[in-house]
Amino acid sequence: MDSIDTLIIGAGAVGLACAARLARNDRSTLIVEAERLLGSHTSSRNSEVIHAGIYYPPGSLKAELCLEGRERLYAWCTERQVPFARIGKLLVAVEDDERAALERLASNAERCGVTDLQPLDGARLHALEPAVRGVAALLSPSTGIIDSHAYMQSLLAAAESQGAQLVLDTRIERLWRDGSSWIAEGVSGGEAFSLRSQQVVNAGGLFAQQLARQTDGLAAEQVPTLHLCQGRYFSYAGRAPFRHLIYPMPEANTAGLGIHATLDLGGQLRFGPDVRYLDDIDYRVDPALAADFASAIRRYFPTLDPARLSAGYSGIRPKLSGAGEPAADFLIQTAAIHGLPGLVNLFGIESPGLTASLAIAERVAAAF
Repeated sequence: MDSIDTLIIGAGAVGLACAARLARNDRSTLIVEAERLLGSHTSSRNSEVIHAGIYYPPGSLKAELCLEGRERLYAWCTERQVPFARIGKLLVAVEDDERAALERLASNAERCGVTDLQPLDGARLHALEPAVRGVAALLSPSTGIIDSHAYMQSLLAAAESQGAQLVLDTRIERLWRDGSSWIAEGVSGGEAFSLRSQQVVNAGGLFAQQLARQTDGLAAEQVPTLHLCQGRYFSYAGRAPFRHLIYPMPEANTAGLGIHATLDLGGQLRFGPDVRYLDDIDYRVDPALAADFASAIRRYFPTLDPARLSAGYSGIRPKLSGAGEPAADFLIQTAAIHGLPGLVNLFGIESPGLTASLAIAERVAAAF
């Protein structure tokens, strides 16, 4: 049976960030990924936004790790030449009755440590973005966009430069303790295998709970319920009318931030995501949703041409809260919580998980 120091389960942004961090100091590290490509799920099916840290409850892991991760991520991208752009975001109050919501966001952001938001009146908003309808806005200059695939490749390159290895098409099906180490059993390329490791990081994303339920000694109450929440996107053909990301006020009693406008590094405009809870993983996007998307977008972009909308892609958030429930925080579950030495489970790593990935990796490293 092969033996290593550290086993990372899941090759999304967070798993790869953990691998890059934990492979230091000559620790043998193996990253296993069930799919045939890295980052096949949540990490590559999102808005590719580097978040400023505006929306999260002060003192929450999401708030703390978003701010820390944002600065680490910008520094990483600069050092590693990962494509990114600090294009900024506008949070828009479309009507007068949304001014209070805008003020609450500004107050929340300040309590979280975000101190660079710039209030704009309607005239200044129109000067920045003539196509946007609104009576007031907040400009977030710390918000940016990133090539998430290039970022994941850079994390893998950093991990591999320190001796880490990645194995695709490999699923861990059971974890159990053997003395002071862990035994991982699974299937790789159709062949059964077992592996001994001193440390295990369950960064399985949408599948983290599935593995946790197959972890011997982990009490059932330590495995939180997974809520699959789909977010769908529509692309907008032609030249983009915006230079910034455009976010309306968050929708009341939903798990999302409203159907917003984001740009990728090539200038392609897309709108989304919406919020739809699912029983099973489903990435389909119904083109008939274009009418609903157009109705939501026209509130802040009244000259929208619906004919330029086309069904794009979707992602699924691994939420720990269900429909109508308050948003749940990240759960970085260490031995101090579950009592099993050498194991860290990462649950509910949704947005701002991409932004926070390097900071999450530091918390994981500190747990061992």
